[in-house]
Amino acid sequence: MSDDQDELAAQLAEHRDDHRHRDVSGGWLRAATFGAMDGLVTNIALLAGVGGGGADRDVIVLTGMAGLVAGAFSMALGEFASVGTQNEAVDAEAAVERRELARHPLAERAELVQEYRDMGLTEETAQRVADEISANPEIALRVHVSQELGVSLDDKPSPWVAAISSFLCFAVGGVIPLLSFLFGSSSLLLGLGIGAVGLFLAGAISSRFTVRSWWGGGLRQLMFGAIAAAATYLVGMLIGVSVA
Repeated sequence: MSDDQDELAAQLAEHRDDHRHRDVSGGWLRAATFGAMDGLVTNIALLAGVGGGGADRDVIVLTGMAGLVAGAFSMALGEFASVGTQNEAVDAEAAVERRELARHPLAERAELVQEYRDMGLTEETAQRVADEISANPEIALRVHVSQELGVSLDDKPSPWVAAISSFLCFAVGGVIPLLSFLFGSSSLLLGLGIGAVGLFLAGAISSRFTVRSWWGGGLRQLMFGAIAAAATYLVGMLIGVSVA
């Protein structure tokens, strides 16, 4: 085996170990992150609002649990409808592209050649690649959709995965600010403090999927939650509550 072949074999072995990507295309990551953050912020703000208005522990727990259940279902249904509609829109555009490939194959091939030339390929290489792709209608459809719409027909997110992820993560996020109240505490400050810790941890964990630092992600989410809590606490103080 030559030195080049030895080097190739070594690089391939190393590449298999260090070139791994997280799954970010299945529809769960955005839904899970959004669900957890929304659950935390929603219930922290709700507790701050009713607590600022003078509500007792029982009212706070009732408000928090009602907000958790309503929010979890709302998020799940919204994600299911959103992802499903997006997938249907992609399918509709793919049908348009399929018709165009059947009606104007030469024009579509010319578009593909130009796109590859714009990417830096030579005219000869672009022509050869376009010819090979255009020879198979299904491959041509997927390539054209990917190039023109920036989406993959084979990697569409699942509405069910998005909905379930959103529901569960919203419920987990929403219950965190309620923990101290569920265990008998009546301290609004303690509940908001636990919620603040949850916000920071959620932001720090979500930063693992980005280039943001863990402390930057945590502080950013903590700031967003603090703004929402302060606003609803002020509203609660101004309006107040009256419980018979």
